[in-house]
Formats: sequence, structure tokens, C-alpha cells
Amino acid sequence: MTTPQHPDSFSARDTLAVGSRSYTYFRLDALERAGLVARIEPAGSPARFETRVGDNHHHVVCRSCGAVADVECETGESPCLQARASRGFVIDQADVTYWGLCPGCQRSAAGDLHAPNIQGAKQ
Repeated sequence: MTTPQHPDSFSARDTLAVGSRSYTYFRLDALERAGLVARIEPAGSPARFETRVGDNHHHVVCRSCGAVADVECETGESPCLQARASRGFVIDQADVTYWGLCPGCQRSAAGDLHAPNIQGAKQ
């Protein structure tokens, strides 16, 4: 599932009104290099793109449908860039991804708990 704030390349292709898939990747790469879009890559999902760049926010991903939403950082400005032990690295980016079930999938899961199984008994 793609979300409006975090489209995958197929949805972005429609938005950018470009013909070929390769040209879509070319345009998205150029926009990313220019700092106009950011790429997020949740594990097991296609790359997503967003126009919210240059601030300190994170993402939450639904394990069931793949929906992605922004999550504000609750502890202040760029706390994730202050690693206790950087091991000599100069840290310039941190990606935090929370995983769980979106409200729609929670409702579906709750409904499934009361659905009859093949034999007609409650699960």
C-alpha cells in the first residue's frame, strides 16, 4: 500500500507525469540529490519518497498493509545524531522506523478474532 505523503516509485510516476519507469527513477534520483525529496526504505518494502526534508522526524510502518506515516521526534532537536559511542564516525543521519499495526488493520484484526473458523466455532 502506498500513502500520499510517502508514494512508491509507481505512484510517483503518475504524479511526475513521466512515461517510462527508468525515467521515473532518474527524476526521483535527481530530486533526491537536489534535496527536494527524501527516500525512505522500510525493510521488506519498496522505496518510498517524501517531500518533508531537512527536519527531525521518523516513520511508523504497518506490518500488515505497509502504510507509512510520519512520527515526530519527542525528545527535541536531532537527538538521534548524538550517539554515545560513534566509534570514530561523523554521524550526519539517523533513520528510526517504528513498526506496528495501523488503525485500519487493528480494526480488521479485531474483527477476525470474532469471525467463525471453517467448522463454525469462534476463534
